[in-house]
Amino acid sequence: MKTRTDWLPALAAFESAARHQNFAHAAEELHLTASAVSHHVRKLEARMGMALFQRHARGVSLTAEGRQLADAAGSAITDIDSVVHDLRSRRDDRQLVRLTTLHSLTSSWITPRLPAFAAAHPGIRLHIDTEIALTRFDDGGPDLGIRHGPGHWPGLVARRLMGETMFPVAAPTLPGVDRIRSANDIVDLPLIADNTRQGWHDWFRHADCHGARVDARYVFSDSTDVLEAAAQGLGVGLARQRIVAPWLKSGRLRQLPGPELMGRFGYYIVHPAHRRLRPAAQIFIDWLLAQPLD
Repeated sequence: MKTRTDWLPALAAFESAARHQNFAHAAEELHLTASAVSHHVRKLEARMGMALFQRHARGVSLTAEGRQLADAAGSAITDIDSVVHDLRSRRDDRQLVRLTTLHSLTSSWITPRLPAFAAAHPGIRLHIDTEIALTRFDDGGPDLGIRHGPGHWPGLVARRLMGETMFPVAAPTLPGVDRIRSANDIVDLPLIADNTRQGWHDWFRHADCHGARVDARYVFSDSTDVLEAAAQGLGVGLARQRIVAPWLKSGRLRQLPGPELMGRFGYYIVHPAHRRLRPAAQIFIDWLLAQPLD
């Protein structure tokens, strides 16, 4: 006799009862009554022409035939659950965008803009990784990256998002800040720097402060730490225009006199050249490129 699809509810009830060795517990799991579970099991036993449970005063236990069927039913239901989970995960992943970028850009530029993105695209989920090391775009890895650099990386498509300028900033409470009238007045103040390839030497040269001795008192690996240290009054930081905006807006930092230095590098949206972008990732790219830069 062939197993028909109308056996499936009875098999599901039987499999749960077999696992629990208890009809009441199976009923709770399946959101049925104990009598409904019992009915399904008896229906299955009638169709098969054999007892699957032994009934006794303290409950039920599987017969040898019941144990054999329980093992097969449990394995089949587990396989089905696994396939359904995988299919749902693939469906959900179509709306997932995995981004790798810098912590400084995330906290200061991307995150303040995300409410607008969420309102425009409520179905898209974002996973943002801010590891310092350059992430490899292997299968299963991030969809997109935003990198700071020259704009050329082997194997990656790079689209320029924005450039930047650099200028000195300090807390309004920094001793002597009100007496700063030019770049030369900054030379003798405590300097705060990051580890990037363009920094204070370049800025003082651009400001025609030739011979200025640059010896940063504090050096950080992340630009946001430079700004936070400056906001704490530890010295003058060389700020990046895109990163410093929240500090300037809040008044914790202010721009000091002196020229703005055009950044040698820019911010680029990158993704693997060999892998086609999923629609959700393309939507996020289009949204990034449409953002006002001011």
